[in-house]
Amino acid sequence: MKLTRKMGIVLAASVLLLFTAACGSGGSGSGSGNNTSGGSAEAPANSAAEAKSESAEAPADKKVTLGFAQVGAESGWRTANTTSIQDSAKEAGFDLKFSDAQQKQENQIKAIRTYIQQKVDVIAFSPVVESGWDTVLKEAKDAGIPVILTDRAVDSKDTSLYETFIGSDFVEEGRRAGQWLVDKYKDAAGDVNIVELQGTTGSAPANDRKAGFAEVIKSNPNLKVIASQTGDFTRAKGKEVMQAFLKANKKIDVLYAHNDDMALGAIQAIEAAGLKPGEDIVIISIDGVKDGFTAASEGKINFIVECNPLLGPQLMQAVRDVLDGKEIPKRIVTVEGVFTSEEAKKELPNRKY
Repeated sequence: MKLTRKMGIVLAASVLLLFTAACGSGGSGSGSGNNTSGGSAEAPANSAAEAKSESAEAPADKKVTLGFAQVGAESGWRTANTTSIQDSAKEAGFDLKFSDAQQKQENQIKAIRTYIQQKVDVIAFSPVVESGWDTVLKEAKDAGIPVILTDRAVDSKDTSLYETFIGSDFVEEGRRAGQWLVDKYKDAAGDVNIVELQGTTGSAPANDRKAGFAEVIKSNPNLKVIASQTGDFTRAKGKEVMQAFLKANKKIDVLYAHNDDMALGAIQAIEAAGLKPGEDIVIISIDGVKDGFTAASEGKINFIVECNPLLGPQLMQAVRDVLDGKEIPKRIVTVEGVFTSEEAKKELPNRKY
């Protein structure tokens, strides 16, 4: 009888000890901090591992929210770019919060601050201009929200303010345009007068396409830019500025337009002046939208440097990689081609934008 009672006491003590040990190593960790026994060292490690595991699984259950601040809808290229982003976000299963800045930097900054307040997972945008972003990007960084740049870059010296920049090499686009012109006029005896339709003042593509073009054509002193003015990337402004160029200059040999829409507007002005675009005035353009390819196939644009707007799939992949903690390149360059009038005619049926 005494033996039975003694065994019962030992058994009860064992159960109590087991129960106490289990509570001390529980997921909450609330009781382990004051425990200094040898077994307590494993408790925080186990809790941290469990928390990390739960954190890693959380994004799979939570729908990713992407805030995207677009430049506007100033061209066919931009429309195609917007469609690509919207379709790709839907396909990826992301919740896309989209805003149109109508080509105003203050509207984009306002949209980015709204995304920060909404605590989106990632912010992406195509900057209207290159400068003036540091303050709002620091706000996003302080909030722990990663930022991805698409299509256009910023001139911030602090590259930690964004994860990556996805887009074209605008300087190289200008170089390609310039090189074609240098090759075409390599045997020219007299001056070749060039007018330039620039993109939005202060924007990365306008700055870079101008710089790349100028860098290459300086190898031929006969190639002279006699007038250069912004057409704001729009067809209407391209027509208006070209009309002014034609009135102010008796002899124009070449038009270099920073995008197809401005070139198409300029074509209207050239034809209204009784001249033949592509013959009386050689036209070089950048983008490669369908309307531009149509004009090229008709001989009205002589050379097109492609700038691919379909960045949606690359952006969504970058969003996934950033949220998964993967390292991604600071610069992701899109692959693009160049097209003469004849090549544009062959490619025209394949244009999706």
